[in-house]
Amino acid sequence: MELKSDLKILVVDDMGTMRKIIKKMLVQLGFNNIHEAQDGSEAWPMIKTHLAEGAPFEFVISDWNMPGMTGIDLLKNVRATAEIHGLPFLMVTAEAEQSNVVTAVQSGVNNYVVKPFSAQTLKEKINTIFSNKK
Repeated sequence: MELKSDLKILVVDDMGTMRKIIKKMLVQLGFNNIHEAQDGSEAWPMIKTHLAEGAPFEFVISDWNMPGMTGIDLLKNVRATAEIHGLPFLMVTAEAEQSNVVTAVQSGVNNYVVKPFSAQTLKEKINTIFSNKK
């Protein structure tokens, strides 16, 4: 499935380097409408503002472990908001614990990727999310 290049993507990670790496991978994959936030407490108001302006994000890639608001808390906020409860959400983490995967799935995550990962892995995760969304 070919995704549109201007898919509105929000990358949330407290490490600037990781945001740059993910953004670079997304650009390599052909995406060009990429926004960044340094944690959930910065991302959540951005998500609400873009929604209120009628131009909501179409995909979120978020780290799990962040100060302020974690990726799981951000995911829970998204899932609890009627207008965006189905927003595609990819969780990125250094944690490969099975219990974390279960928590993420129970919270409504669309997919999960463990750091480090390649652009190919990211592409596969994105394709899986959007092919299941139809």
